[in-house]
Amino acid sequence: MKSFRRTQITIAIVLGVSLFLALMSAVAQTPSPRGVVRLRVRMKVGNAQKGLPRKRFYLIKGSLDDNKALLQSMGAQPIVSRDCFYRGLHASDALIRWLKENDCESIYCREVEQKDVEGPQAVPEFQAAVATGTKAFGTADLARKWLAVNLSDDLRIGFYRQQQQKLDALLKQAADATKATPMSVMTDRNGTAYFTDVEPGTYVISNIVPTEYSGATELWNCEVTVKPGDLASEKPYLISNQKDKTVKCVAVEKPLPACP
Repeated sequence: MKSFRRTQITIAIVLGVSLFLALMSAVAQTPSPRGVVRLRVRMKVGNAQKGLPRKRFYLIKGSLDDNKALLQSMGAQPIVSRDCFYRGLHASDALIRWLKENDCESIYCREVEQKDVEGPQAVPEFQAAVATGTKAFGTADLARKWLAVNLSDDLRIGFYRQQQQKLDALLKQAADATKATPMSVMTDRNGTAYFTDVEPGTYVISNIVPTEYSGATELWNCEVTVKPGDLASEKPYLISNQKDKTVKCVAVEKPLPACP
């Protein structure tokens, strides 16, 4: 009797394990209910082309038609270029050049090096901040590393703050209209970014605030459909500033206005 009972228990365990493995196999073969968008931003100037690094893009719920009012608000933004903003502050040509070299919106985007405070490439604003800081910190090297504290707020982050205020207002409009917070990603050094764990549906990929590039502004609003289990493993969703047979979406380009 005991032997028969042990046999029943063994059979039950085997059947249970088999059922569990079968269920796990079925789950593994079932497509994920969510998807991925692999975005690639490729810029063209003449015959040269390269990825657009360190730029943030957003995934807004709904189609282009659903977001018509939001797109109109994006297109109606007043454009003040980085150069015009800093010239309005009477910034030196050297500071404007320093910001432009690495497409910086503030002085925090890269380290201020020794060559930036002395020699032919020196930035007068940095030199003055180091001179002031040396008295407080004791050494010029430490003053250079902390020079931001001796620059005016507008010189430090004024342009970035201006852009961020525009962005925050438009993000709020998007969230209020769609009842969903837009997802965001930043491109890597090759201009590639991934939106992951995306609920299936139709979306608009946008940079929301126009990007300055080669004397113009670029504003992308691209409709994309995400399917269940879409891993974007074959081809990226390619966007650019110029048309091409592989490009899915082209930016609306406007020339930068002249500074007053």
